[in-house]
Amino acid sequence: MTLSEARAIVLVIDSGGVGASDDAPSYHDPAWANTLGNVAKAAGGLALPNLGKLGLGCITSIAGVAAVAQPLAGVARLRETSNGKDTVTGHWEMMGITIRNAFPTYPHGFPQELIDRFEALIGRKTLGNEVASGTEIIERLGAEHVRTGFPIVYTSADSVFQVAAHEGVVPLETLWAWCAVARDMLVPPNRVNRVIARPFDGVSGKFVRTAGRRDYAVAPPSPSMLECLGRAGIPTYGLGKIQDIYSCQGIAAGKRTADNDEGLSKTAEWLQSDVSGFCFTNLNDFDSKYGHRRNPDGYAKALLALDQRLPELLNVLRKGDRLLITADHGCDPTAPGTDHTREFAPLLDYRPGTGGAVLGTLDSFAQVGTRVLETFGIEPAQGLTV
Repeated sequence: MTLSEARAIVLVIDSGGVGASDDAPSYHDPAWANTLGNVAKAAGGLALPNLGKLGLGCITSIAGVAAVAQPLAGVARLRETSNGKDTVTGHWEMMGITIRNAFPTYPHGFPQELIDRFEALIGRKTLGNEVASGTEIIERLGAEHVRTGFPIVYTSADSVFQVAAHEGVVPLETLWAWCAVARDMLVPPNRVNRVIARPFDGVSGKFVRTAGRRDYAVAPPSPSMLECLGRAGIPTYGLGKIQDIYSCQGIAAGKRTADNDEGLSKTAEWLQSDVSGFCFTNLNDFDSKYGHRRNPDGYAKALLALDQRLPELLNVLRKGDRLLITADHGCDPTAPGTDHTREFAPLLDYRPGTGGAVLGTLDSFAQVGTRVLETFGIEPAQGLTV
């Protein structure tokens, strides 16, 4: 196999942190935060034979997952060097973009002048404008939204402007258009890193989020490692919210996915189609359905499901291919609150026919992108700092 025929896959366990970073207290996170470790502990131990063979148990203590003597993958924990603990910050750093100047956050809600401007642009009032859990605020204000047609605007500890609306009241296309308007409106000093459309359905007391979510991220600086791949003629494919996170810069094709199951299925299909290039997959259920909702049992079951399906990827990899499993931040479902936790990310770097090793702690999530480039014989680009 030539380098141009190789395949690299990055599988992001969204929020799958492996222990509090040294600077976690400055992010108001407990020193004992450990998303994967605490999920396993809460479950009384997890049987994850495939992740275990790769070497997950060598990175942090995970009940039920032993630290094997000879892991199949190169394993490490990665220290985030950017200022932040959110999806965009973590993913951008993976591809060589370090954020020193953190995106703005709004612990007391957005300034009234921003809300007034947004309401004028969409032609109607809004509800909320507070820091809240998405599921909680939808349940609390959903009935009033259905009655009035006013969208629910809220934020979190992250740099996000979220707009929720019932699909039976506000058509998806309208909600997406409103979020695009918000994205254009939110310029410095209010340049939040993501505007998120949060559609939901159902009736009061049983409102549920739907799969029509869209993320409108700020455009990353150029060139990221993704663009280095494109310039070298390497096809790039994003699954889940990857295209949204990078505003499609450096992602030539892709597909949004409804859940982890579809994300894994589409990744397996990509491999089985015998294409070459790079596939970047985000498994968002871990974060949105279980981490933020502080549901360790659901998180544990999602880890079990991932482990059971890993052979669909591992068994079709060939010599010269590479599978990298990592995370973009933590979201410990046993920690107080509902927000992300500042944690180390795991790195499982598997290459068929190549022995693994325990690599300890490495600086920067950019270790991920550097290894992707290495797969195709591309020299790492000089990192970007913003």
